Parts: sequence; structure tokens; C-alpha cells
Amino acid sequence: MEEITPKDLKVLNSKKAIKQLFKPQDYSISKVLRFVKYEAKLVKLQEELIKLQKWVEDNDEKVVVIFEGRDAAGKGGAIRRITQHLNPREFKVVALPKPTDEEKSQWYFQRYIKHLPKEGKIVFFDRSWYNRAVVEPVNGFCTQKEYERFMNQVNEFERMITESGIRLIKFYFSISKDEQAKRFEEIKNSPLKKWKFSAVDENALELWDDYTAYKKRMFEQTNSELAPWIVIKANRKSRARVEAIQKLLEIIPYDSKDISLIEPIDF
Repeated sequence: MEEITPKDLKVLNSKKAIKQLFKPQDYSISKVLRFVKYEAKLVKLQEELIKLQKWVEDNDEKVVVIFEGRDAAGKGGAIRRITQHLNPREFKVVALPKPTDEEKSQWYFQRYIKHLPKEGKIVFFDRSWYNRAVVEPVNGFCTQKEYERFMNQVNEFERMITESGIRLIKFYFSISKDEQAKRFEEIKNSPLKKWKFSAVDENALELWDDYTAYKKRMFEQTNSELAPWIVIKANRKSRARVEAIQKLLEIIPYDSKDISLIEPIDF
């Protein structure tokens, strides 16, 4: 029997908790408590994100947030929670398809430059130019020469855009091999999600060690003082989403910041 504190009992008496307890899925009391605490925390964090966005707009700031990580690591879900209540006119989510023939003939960074933010805007990249650091070489989508050229240029590219006034934040969502396999099965078995499962996903587990090797070099070479990587442990989606939002709130110096919301997660 799970020990329930008076504080937990108050949480369990909420409408949201009762609804979860009566769902057909196998929800334990501890899972329901975690879910309700997560939902409550998320709402408060999203309120802070609105303040952050207003500060960006009022001060003509330019913010780029990159989300990288293995397939099924939860990047898209985190972006959706971050942007859920933001003013859609003041931000953009960029998830580029494979490059066209014309784009292949251009400087690699060119297709990303046109999506960089104007003053007062935030751009979220659901995968970014770092495709060429890991996904492309692992899957044979670029040559070794193209890969090396990218690795020689990326730090300088990021220095140029940050010196132009862009605040660059780089997230890497990290999951275990077992967790990735579990999520792939859930995606393949879901009528609403199975469209997400691609040929690249199909090979991801088999190529796990290759991804790891390229990821290691990416961190070693591009974790600069100017644009460091923030690694989010993402085996539990709710914690990853909260932590990513907390890091954004911590890094961006917006007005009237509620410091208490950046404290360690308690669920």
C-alpha cells in the first residue's frame, strides 16, 4: 500500500486526479500524483513563458531554440507544451523536410538562415542544421567531405549569428536504447501516430552505436562557451518537458521572473 500524505490526499481529491483514477488504463496512485503535479507545474511554467515572450517582443530580442536528440526522444512534444499558449504571431516552429535539389546546390546553412527570427520573435527548430552532425552521416545522406566541411564551419556560423544579436539555446534530448525501442513500438501500434515512423526510425536501433559516435564528436566539437549544449534526460517525458521550460526561463533575462518555478522538480 502506497503511503499517502495529507498533501497527496488533497491532490487526489481534485477533479483531474479523480478522472485519471477512473480511466481504463492501469493508473497507480503514484502515477496519478505525478501526472497531476506535472499538469499544475506546467500551467505555471506556461504562464511564465507568456511573460518571457512579451519581454522578447517589447525589447526587440531575437531568440532561436534548437531541439536535437535521437528519434522518439520527445522533442516535438516538448515544443508543443512550450508554445501551447504563446501568441502564434510572435513565434515560429521550423521542421524542415529533406532539402530540394536547389537547396542541395547551396551553402548548407543557407536554408536555415532564411528561418532565423526578426526582432521580437522566437524560432523553435525541431531538428536543425545539426542534422548534418549526426543523422545525415549515419544514414549516408551526405558525403564525408560534406560532413567535415560542416563540422569545420558550424562554430563560426553560430558565432556570427549570436554576434548579430540572436540568443541561441541548444537542447539535446537524451533517451536510453530500451526507451527508444519502447516508444517506437508505441508509435507503430498507434493509429494516430504510426505515420511518424520513418525509414530512418526503422534503422535507428540497429545504428545506435553509430549515432552515439557521431553524437560524441558533436558534443566535443560544438559545445562552445558561446553556444553550449543543454542535455535533457528524457526517459520520462513529463520531467523532460518541465526541465526544458525551466532552462528557457532561467537563461532568458525577462522581467518579473518567478525564480521559485526554476527550482528542482518534485515529481
